[in-house]
Amino acid sequence: MRLLLDAMGGDYAPLSTVEGAILALNELPADVHLDLVGDVDILTEALTSKGAADRFHIYPSKGIIEMGEHPAKAFSQKPTSSIAVGFGLLKAGKVQGLCSAGNTGAMLVGSMFSVKAIEGIIRPGIATFIPNEKTGKYTLLLDAGANADCKPDVLAQFAVIGSVYAQHLFSIDQPKVGLMNLGEEEQKGTPTTQATHQLLKINDKINFIGNIEGRDCFNGKSDVIVCDGFTGNVILKMAESFFDITKARGIKDPFFDLFDYEKVGGSPILGINGNVMIGHGSSSPEAIKNMVLMTYRQVKNDIHTKIKEAIG
Repeated sequence: MRLLLDAMGGDYAPLSTVEGAILALNELPADVHLDLVGDVDILTEALTSKGAADRFHIYPSKGIIEMGEHPAKAFSQKPTSSIAVGFGLLKAGKVQGLCSAGNTGAMLVGSMFSVKAIEGIIRPGIATFIPNEKTGKYTLLLDAGANADCKPDVLAQFAVIGSVYAQHLFSIDQPKVGLMNLGEEEQKGTPTTQATHQLLKINDKINFIGNIEGRDCFNGKSDVIVCDGFTGNVILKMAESFFDITKARGIKDPFFDLFDYEKVGGSPILGINGNVMIGHGSSSPEAIKNMVLMTYRQVKNDIHTKIKEAIG
């Protein structure tokens, strides 16, 4: 297995990414190779300073897709950038997983136009991990920002995708799927959520438990939360703020520690023909390490193939 890290992506690259890569390599199995993509001279210098120049293969790239750039334009106009080169390697099968803390939009564009969506998938989504008070682990939320507005059939696919992911990554048999809504009753919500409820209710591929409310985000009522990207991103950013508040107030609690995004490191783009993980722009070496390790677990479990089988 070969994994690829965009070593130029993120606010603190390349030092943070190089340090994170070294930490990850120390924890990966010996038969897993972690390669880097980026400016060879810059990365060689950074690796040499850490005494790790001979531990990584570097795929050369020139240029970076900056955080403020238009994703689609930058991806097409910068074919030698680290993200574009990374997707080329993933598409060619030279690596089995790609992760980056760079421009999220560019990672989505690369996913859609390079490795492309799985046949039958209407819109790929970004999944994120929400702390679960019941299990002390995580609930999967999909979508977390790729699709601000979703039609019922898209949300229904997210339920299947999320269920497959939770089954194989969280080792949950028949994961409980909940539809985020403004009330538990079947008739509550917008025309979109009402129609989605009807689709999920008759879907025998999932264990649908009905509507859930915002207060159910963290209590473990469901293993998978389905919502549009606008709602999901609001929930995600709110969850991130909880950790900042508890940390600033000196509150130490195992549950609130789960809100630290560095512990997970990345969010997978699901519904595409490959394994792609995006990290927080301000990722520390610890976050980079955990992003790489999450990518490894996803590749090991062959998630995109299992999603393809479930959709087909």
